[in-house]
Amino acid sequence: MTEKTIAESARLRHEYLRHDKKFPHVWCPGCGIGIILGSLIRAVDRLGLNKDKLVLASGIGCSGRLPVYVDFNTIHTTHGRALTFATGIKLANPALNVITVMGDGDATAIGGNHFIHAARRNINLTAIIINNQIYGMTGGQYSPTTPYGSLSATSTYGHIEHAFSISDLAITAGASYVAKGTVYHVPALDKLITGGIEKEGFSVIEIMSNCHTQYGRRNKMPDPVTMMKWFRDQAVSVTKAAKMAPDELAEKFIIGVLADRDKPSYTTEYQHIRDRALKVAKNE
Repeated sequence: MTEKTIAESARLRHEYLRHDKKFPHVWCPGCGIGIILGSLIRAVDRLGLNKDKLVLASGIGCSGRLPVYVDFNTIHTTHGRALTFATGIKLANPALNVITVMGDGDATAIGGNHFIHAARRNINLTAIIINNQIYGMTGGQYSPTTPYGSLSATSTYGHIEHAFSISDLAITAGASYVAKGTVYHVPALDKLITGGIEKEGFSVIEIMSNCHTQYGRRNKMPDPVTMMKWFRDQAVSVTKAAKMAPDELAEKFIIGVLADRDKPSYTTEYQHIRDRALKVAKNE
């Protein structure tokens, strides 16, 4: 690292982290959530957002600890309910920039219905979903994104359910912006998060992250370096994927911006309804 890079990293840490809160962090050595934390604060800094007008909401799980460390307005909510709390905050004060951070189980298992309908309504907030393909904090149970055939604490002889794609679900349900990245491709991840925060409407950034402790060790990837190499080898950019045959993509996943469309956001439409209702009330 150059002296300039070291100085910039120090500035970001000083400006955006709560240094009196729970450091060192609780994540396992090599966990990808720390990389995601770095990408998030770089995106916030790049956009020049006012920390006093930024809210970060989380659910339960390893990712739920992330709001503890950042110097924003933060809320640690109940399991699967980060999007419901975030929706209420955004509707109560539309001027706030609202971001949620959730795990794959938190967002798409117990929180699955909330996720689908937040996308359908196109609520103007950003959902960062950390997909480590497992329930990491509670013992390594399989989640909705655990690959078929994988081993977990609750599929010791092989997982017989098929995973669904978080990104495909978000696109189908109606999100304005959907992107997928990994903790290996960090510069690209910074841009994806920046794009999601900027976008009007519901934005989803699915991030493939390593849980070598609960998932990797059971599936022949016992350390973070091995899992990082897996992300590197399995990820295919949107541009490259467009030139590949379906059988070539069978064991891969696509990263980059997967959907970017303009449509009215629920937040803006709700404000219009509110304004019309107030106007009618004043004329009565």
